[in-house]
Order: sequence, then C-alpha cells, then structure tokens
Amino acid sequence: MPLKLNQSEFVVERDLNKCISCEVCVRQCSNDVHEFDADDKTVLSECSKCIGCHRCESLCPTEAITIRKKEAEFKENSNWQPAHIKNIYRQADSGGVLLTGMGSDKPHTVYWDHILFNAAQVTNPSIDPLREPMEIKTFIGAKPESLEIEKIGDEFKLKTKLGPHLELSTPILISAMSYGSISLNACKSLASAAEAFGTFYNTGEGGMHKELARYAKNTIVQVASGRFGVDRQYLRSAAAVEIKIGQGAKPGIGGHLPGEKVTADISGTRMIPQGSDAISPAPHHDIYSIEDLAQLIFAIKEATDYLKPVGVKVSAVHNIAPIASGIVRAGADFVSIDGFRGGTGAAPQAIRDNVGIPIELALAAVDTRLREEGIRHKAAIIVAGSMRSSSDIIKAIALGADAVYIATAALIALGCHLCQKCYTGKCNWGIATQDPYLTKRLNPSIGTRKLSGLLRAWSLEIKEMLGGAGINAIESLRGNKEHLRGINLSETELSILGIKHAGQAW
Repeated sequence: MPLKLNQSEFVVERDLNKCISCEVCVRQCSNDVHEFDADDKTVLSECSKCIGCHRCESLCPTEAITIRKKEAEFKENSNWQPAHIKNIYRQADSGGVLLTGMGSDKPHTVYWDHILFNAAQVTNPSIDPLREPMEIKTFIGAKPESLEIEKIGDEFKLKTKLGPHLELSTPILISAMSYGSISLNACKSLASAAEAFGTFYNTGEGGMHKELARYAKNTIVQVASGRFGVDRQYLRSAAAVEIKIGQGAKPGIGGHLPGEKVTADISGTRMIPQGSDAISPAPHHDIYSIEDLAQLIFAIKEATDYLKPVGVKVSAVHNIAPIASGIVRAGADFVSIDGFRGGTGAAPQAIRDNVGIPIELALAAVDTRLREEGIRHKAAIIVAGSMRSSSDIIKAIALGADAVYIATAALIALGCHLCQKCYTGKCNWGIATQDPYLTKRLNPSIGTRKLSGLLRAWSLEIKEMLGGAGINAIESLRGNKEHLRGINLSETELSILGIKHAGQAW
C-alpha cells in the first residue's frame, strides 16, 4: 500500500442505532462518499472523499449522520501551521496550483466587526420606520453638480439633463456570477429575485442565456477580457453594462472554465465551440491605459445610444484610490470595487489569501479621494467582497458606498454550505454545477422565494437602523462617517477609514 500523507478533512459519523440503510445518503452524495454494502445490508462511508457540504446530514431521515471537521494532530509549531503542512502534501502529490472556491477564510481583520453605528437619542429623536416613511431607494449613475429648475406656467420642471441611471428599491444588487460557474437554475433564481424585488443582478462574464432574456430590464451585463457572449444585442438588451477588469478573489489574473464544463447551452451563450476551454486573459488586450479604458467606455455608450449606465469593476488593491479616480475621469457612470474576501468559483489559493486589501479600507480611501478631487458626484460606488448582513451594508453606505453587491450571501440563501469546492462541478446543492442530475436539486421558484426573503429582511433591518439613527433617507447616510465609530483599531486604521474611535464625540 502506498504511503498516504493526505488525510481526510472531515469525519462522517454514523449512528448505527439510528441508520435504517435507506440509501438516501448514497443517492444524494455526488462525491461518492457513501456506499451500500449489499452483503451486510449496511452503508459504509469513505471519509477521504467528504468535502463537508452536509447534504447527507441535512437529508438523513433518522438524523443518523454527523459530519465533523477532522484536525490532524501535528507537533506544535508556531511557524509551520497544519494548513501549511497539508498544502505541501497536496502539492507534492499533484504538482499543481491549489484551487479553492468562495472567499478567503484567513483570519484577517474584518473591519465591519470593528465599526459601530450611531443611534439617535434626546436631541435628535429616532424615527419609527413602521409608522413614518423611510426612503431606501437608490440611484446608480452619474449625478449633476447642480440642478436647474424652470417654471412653465404653474408647473416647475427640471431643466438639467440627467444621464442614465439604475433605480433600485434597496441599496443591494446581486453580484456577477456567470452561467457556467453556476447552474442555469441558480441564474434564474438570482434574476427572478432581482426582478421581483426591484433591483438588479449581474450576468458575470458568461453572456446571457436565452432563458434569462425575460429579465433583461433587471440585468447588468459584463464585458470581460474574454468577451464571451458580447455583441451589440447583448449590450442593448440590458439595463447597464459593466467592464470587468478584476475581481476580489483573484486580482491580476484571468479566469478558466474547463472544456468539459462547456456544454451545448454554455457554448451557445458564450459563443465558443462546445467542449473548448473558456479562458479569460488576465488583461484586456485592448486596455493598457486609462485612455484605452475611456475608449471602450464610450464605444459601449455609442453602441447603446447613451441610454445605459456603463461601469467598471476592479479589485481592491493598494493604489485603488487613484485607480478609481482615473476610472471616473474616463467617463464611467459607476465604479464597482471588489474586496479580497470576495467569492469566486475557482481561484488559486495563494492569490486568494495574499493579494488585495479589505473592501472597508478600499471604499473609505476611494470615497475620500473622489471627494477631495471634487468628482464624487460623477460616478456611483458599488462595493463587494463578503457582505454578510444588513449591518455590513449600512456601514458600507456610511463609509461612502451608494450600494453593495452580494454574491456569496445570495448563494447561501439558495442553499450553499460554503464547502469551497465549486471548481469540482459536483455541487450537491445544484448551484455550482452543470450536472443535469444535480442542477435539478435547485428549484428556481423556491430559490427566488428564499433570496427575495433575504432581500426583504435586510431591507427592513436597514430601515430600522436608519430610523434608529434619526435618518429617514439612505441618501442622507452616504459618506456620513460621523455615524460610525471604531473599536479595537489602530490610529492608522481609523485614519484610513476616516472615522473616530468609540467614545469620541462629534
């Protein structure tokens, strides 16, 4: 027997007093962890194949299965942590790049958890959102520096010409996830929920499937380096266009959808041969400067008759503030910034965990820079990168965002268990897979209902927090950092965030 250095990551515990050998776990596991022994009439489990998706545990009718994390006991060493040792074992066996899904799980500082929101008291009474109007409608696009009103007869009309905008019922959009990285049923769930709730979802770089065309008025389409599925009709059919330069989980590198995942449907949607690898180059080969980016922005505006807002998505990197300034000056109507905790279907682990910066610091730096340059009104800011709750969102808006993108949270609402094995295509929950047997597990109607429920719940909580701060409109909170205070942060961190320490008065 060959020496085996790679140990199983999870342990499958089966209570034999409860197990009735119904084989539900056998049928449900796409990783072949469970096997029915016909001779002994029992179910056996091979722990080394378990990825911790908890599908079998969730569906076991007698609750006989428990999935537990297995921690190998290595000799204690502060420098050589078990994760480093295990990764070396894996790479010694494979000789390849370690891939992972979703966002970074390293214990870097999550600044949202070190920021506290304000509440109104005596001199500035709170507002009851159940009995008084509370406006969380949000507009994405460039805004004029001032407005001119003219009187015609007895009516006043707006004289200033406004550019194209997206009108959101809540400051939450569904972030870019392409058909190919996730299933069509998952795409339908996201698109339908966006339509039902009055917001927008993003196709990602995989083009727009014909069955998603009905949701076009609530769709943001992407133009990425691979230009998959991009033509004039694609651009003109959507509500907005986003040029993707980078994403938080893998700044500076491109994407790769293996040929075995490029089915006939994906082939038609991406406009590439069936079975061929869909490779997105790291750079756009027509963008090597801000001037090149400006040309593409205005080419898209020309192609869409200047009727659609055009934005640019970039990763949160060290010099994000001047980059964002250049993007705004290049004519973008919105800038999407993705922090290093952002998710993805597949990313090299080394890049995911070590490249980029937290979205909180990037957002604060960008908002400050654009205000100092007097161009903050020329573009909206959308931020992404692990928005986990309504409190994260309200803090992001106070730090300067117009709205946020959610992706991982949206998939969790659909049933994702964050096993981080999206790149295998064996998602037991029917989300990150193209396997026809597995995709049926996600019902788009149920997915729509659950994601709509999350959007409704977070929107209600946003209203509650606004009211508690004595604010009746989300516009009044944007960039109002006085409503934030830091705790357990250094002076440098507080300075970058532009907030005071808890206990400091106005």
